[in-house]
Amino acid sequence: MFAFDHEALRRILKTVIQKNTTEEVWRWVNQSLQRDNASWNTAFAAMPRKTGKKIIDVSPDQLTEIQSIRTGLRPQNWSIDRVARVYLLLSLDASDKNSYIHQIENLFPAAEMNELVALYSSLPVLAYPEAWKKRCAEGIRSNIGTVLESIICDNPYPSENLDEAAWNQLVLKAFFTEKPIERIIGLNERGNQSLANTLSDYAHERWAAGRPVHPQLWRCVSRFINENTFPDIERIALSVNTAERKAAAWACEESSFLPAKLLLGNSKELKSYVDDEGINWNRLSLSVHS
Repeated sequence: MFAFDHEALRRILKTVIQKNTTEEVWRWVNQSLQRDNASWNTAFAAMPRKTGKKIIDVSPDQLTEIQSIRTGLRPQNWSIDRVARVYLLLSLDASDKNSYIHQIENLFPAAEMNELVALYSSLPVLAYPEAWKKRCAEGIRSNIGTVLESIICDNPYPSENLDEAAWNQLVLKAFFTEKPIERIIGLNERGNQSLANTLSDYAHERWAAGRPVHPQLWRCVSRFINENTFPDIERIALSVNTAERKAAAWACEESSFLPAKLLLGNSKELKSYVDDEGINWNRLSLSVHS
């Protein structure tokens, strides 16, 4: 049912909730686990009124333990109501697959924004991971920024479960909505030629409209540079923007396309970006956001 030790994760999330709430609030959360479906749903909706909405105080040791149990789960920026809602979802009886899926699916249609954030944040810790692919793909079409971020950023579920088309749509949506690209888990591992082509087309649209292209976009193109996309790399290699020239250098270094290798080898400046700094796309992101 679960792809990890969900009981161990429940225990550590319990300690996080207890650390960030009063004893009275924790008792209410704990009692919610014993309620029937209708009352459980009411408790899920009422969570912020009981717990508040402050960002949790979580120790480095707790984060390390969470990561050791469920790789990729990064709750350090979650609010306490979000943690408590995920805890409720994690505590549902999953022995009856159909009943379990039905209960969770019924939460989505009427969910308000923060409830949706918690629901999408819970995808990597729910039982039957394959059951939530369609729901995740549907969430990518959302126009609510915080909901999108809960799917795109610091969430291991999409990279582990989405098919190529849905994954590519997630990455494109991240660029289109200006989400922090460096927080997409699995971005390098899930790279593919189709995504590289799509992002190149997107860059051309931006350029045609006189709009900038995020240098991180070329991170997704680098290993798939070919005769069609190489002119894009040549263009950014001549950019007045240092971040774009670094992106060109790093893309060429990661590429196996001979013209890209020659471009890098024939430019002292581009080569210095690799030799002096190494390849660190996340650092490039920080320079863009600063």
